[in-house]
Amino acid sequence: MHELQVTERILDIVVRHASGHDVNRIAVIHLKIGDLTDLEDEWIQRYFDYLSRGTLAENAKLAIQRAPIVLECGSCSCSFDVRKEGLGDAACPECGGSEYRLISGREYLIENIEVV
Repeated sequence: MHELQVTERILDIVVRHASGHDVNRIAVIHLKIGDLTDLEDEWIQRYFDYLSRGTLAENAKLAIQRAPIVLECGSCSCSFDVRKEGLGDAACPECGGSEYRLISGREYLIENIEVV
C-alpha cells in the first residue's frame, strides 16, 4: 500500500516541476529505487497510471532502475554488494568482518524527466 503514497509524491513533484517550465507533456520519468525497498515496479506504474489521469503526466512511463544493496565494512572500509536474501549473513569479502553500514539500497529518487 505504501506504493500509493510514494507514487502520489512522485506525481506531485514532477507535475509541479514541469508546470513551471512551459512543458506540454511529461513522457518518461526516470526513477532509481533501491533493492532493499519493498516498492514493486508494477504497482508503482499502475498507481501512477491511475493518479496521473488529467495531468501533464498522463500516459507517462516510469523507467525504473534498481539500485543494488551496497554495504561498507566497519573494519576495512571495503564496499561490497549483497543480495537481499543474503543480508543477514553478509560478511566483508576482504576481511570477513560482519560489522557494516548501508551505503545504498533504500533510496527512491527521481533522476530525471523527459518532457515534450
